[in-house]
Amino acid sequence: MADDIEAQRRLTRKGLETRKRILDVAADLILKQGVAGTQIDDVRRSAGVSGSQMTHYFDDKHTLVREVIACQADNTLEAHRHPALGRLDSFEAWHQWAEMIVERQTGRGFRGGCEFGSLAGQLVESEPDLRPDLAAGYERWLDLFREGLRLMRDRGDLVAAADPNALADALLAALQGGLLLAQTLRRAEPLRDSLQAAVAHLETYAAGPAGH
Repeated sequence: MADDIEAQRRLTRKGLETRKRILDVAADLILKQGVAGTQIDDVRRSAGVSGSQMTHYFDDKHTLVREVIACQADNTLEAHRHPALGRLDSFEAWHQWAEMIVERQTGRGFRGGCEFGSLAGQLVESEPDLRPDLAAGYERWLDLFREGLRLMRDRGDLVAAADPNALADALLAALQGGLLLAQTLRRAEPLRDSLQAAVAHLETYAAGPAGH
């Protein structure tokens, strides 16, 4: 991974833009067609680059998929850093988080589900050497949740016995399961219900009346 970062530093601005375009196209194709159904030539044609450009930025399909995993992890975290959510360190922010996710998925017609979760579902068993990359992405996501929950506990919004690790696990599991059900059933209720239940569980640890 350190070698990948160093290689990116040597790219020109145009090179970085081309690399990002390839990654964006690859991520979109993989979401629609799956990893197995997406070949390097599919990505090359859709991105409008030559074969030599593809090999310049990505040695092979395996390297490309690894970079897509990292890119989707970055995108997932960025989506959770919306100004309205702050640092996810209040009950109001968690309610807003749940509402924003349901609104986003409703606007997409519940198609696509979770981009990162989709990758994990396809690769965690079929490509075991990529499991650490997927696990690292999920840990970054969990860390974002844990940080906000620790701030709430340290500030006294949550009781001292509240465990940020366990609460973060519950919130992310509710999100992932709800997204898959909503995607499969093409309706909002499973996602909305799972997120509301997870936030309600969080509120049982409120040190006082939970603010909304």
